[in-house]
Amino acid sequence: MTFPDETVTEARSIIERYPAGRSRSALLPMLHLVQSVEGCVTPEGVKFCAEQLGLTTAEVGAVATFYTMYKRRPVGDWLVSVCTNLSCTLLGGQEIFDDLSRHLGVGHDEATADGTITFEHAECLAACDYAPVMTVNYEFYDHVDPASARGLVDALGNGERPAPTRGAPLCTFAEISRELAGLPPARADAVAGPAAGVPSLAGLLIAERDSRQASVADEPPAPATTSASSDGGS
Repeated sequence: MTFPDETVTEARSIIERYPAGRSRSALLPMLHLVQSVEGCVTPEGVKFCAEQLGLTTAEVGAVATFYTMYKRRPVGDWLVSVCTNLSCTLLGGQEIFDDLSRHLGVGHDEATADGTITFEHAECLAACDYAPVMTVNYEFYDHVDPASARGLVDALGNGERPAPTRGAPLCTFAEISRELAGLPPARADAVAGPAAGVPSLAGLLIAERDSRQASVADEPPAPATTSASSDGGS
């Protein structure tokens, strides 16, 4: 595809954030930008990034295929991810994934028949204190179970946008891709919403209650030194 002039302008605005000679540092947000336009990173998107940044398509493709956040097949409006790593699995994450898979009629990295929901298991969502967790377009839904997970995807299918447990109000995959590219959000309330909850702050709250403070050494420890052996060896 030929990217519209607006996308070219936005790409250049991303590149201008970086010092001269270091434009390749813009590659990650650039990939999010093309993903917001195409719904995934296509060969055309790889070529576009390469041309804008003066890279080879092999260099861009290597990055695009390394990170799981860059999709090689079209993603629907809602990317539903269920954590199946250790903490979540011990608390039912795999059962939630299996139940949703049956409910939606799709497996990992597959889209529903109407194309609106793309389903996947996630290796880790970095929210063990809220396990089991799932995300929709990277927004968190904590302490889920099979019933609440089914209710969430059913609401998405009905055109609703259920409020995440933490973070900003839910937006579409195209919208979140633009935000991850560092472009202004389409909605004024895009950064509203609760942040860290009590489980994440528990240690800090206990320390505050008990007036504890982290100790800071006045001087950094001296580096370890080695000396030659007394027999002259080295």
